[in-house]
Amino acid sequence: MRPEYILTLSCPDQRGIVHSVSGFLATHACNIIDSAQFGDAHSKLFFMRVHFSLEDSAIDDATLRHSFAEVAQSWQMVWQLHDAHHKPSVVLMVSKIGHCLNDLLFRYKSGLLPVEIKAIISNHTDFYQLAASYNIPFHHLPLAAGASTEAKQLQEQKVLEVINANQAELVVLARYMQILSTTMCQALNGRAINIHHSFLPSFKGAKPYYQAHDRGVKLIGATAHFVTGDLDEGPIIEQDVERVDHAMDPEKLTAIGRDVECVVLARAVNYFVEHRILLNGHKTVVFK
Repeated sequence: MRPEYILTLSCPDQRGIVHSVSGFLATHACNIIDSAQFGDAHSKLFFMRVHFSLEDSAIDDATLRHSFAEVAQSWQMVWQLHDAHHKPSVVLMVSKIGHCLNDLLFRYKSGLLPVEIKAIISNHTDFYQLAASYNIPFHHLPLAAGASTEAKQLQEQKVLEVINANQAELVVLARYMQILSTTMCQALNGRAINIHHSFLPSFKGAKPYYQAHDRGVKLIGATAHFVTGDLDEGPIIEQDVERVDHAMDPEKLTAIGRDVECVVLARAVNYFVEHRILLNGHKTVVFK
């Protein structure tokens, strides 16, 4: 199997970037499999994702990276070069609502999600048997309602120990219903995805489907976003909606919404794993 890579980059937008990157790949025996780019007229930044294979066994990984670093420096690029065959280590976090957890585990077991799920963390014990059925370690790290700041810090420290011990490249909050501290968010910056059960920025916080019902909305949705210290304000990765009507009660809205949440979260995880997400200030560029 030939080595394959995914190159992602951003830099000030100007003429010649695509020519420079493609020229470098051609002169280093690389064949482009697919490529996408976007120039943002507002931020004046250029974004690019290139999936390519390396066809010369005489060129090793270190040489490729060292050589491209010179090109990147000349264009002031922020860049990453990923092994396309690598399956990232993932830790899932959940509380007492398990539809997103179930969906991710099924996709993982079916080979639809190219990751290695190393652990499941929960502040409840509801899903320890589910974790065992997939032969995935389950870590029960409880946090009592109204816990003190000290107790929360201790619990989060234990969470981070599990994440770090498993060298997690991605942490997925699959309906983990605890607000993470600013310190925790900073520790997971850029590698934690949350699913919020509403079409942000509407209906933040608790019970968004009940909020939506009270407002008489005709659409409900779900939002997958990066976790930041600002609650439900992280850069949005993926969203979707379903049409509803006046005859549906909050429980029906919730049931419909859970299906949307599963799909949106799975898409976001796939985008992350395939290195399709690039940050653009407080927004994202997602190459689909």
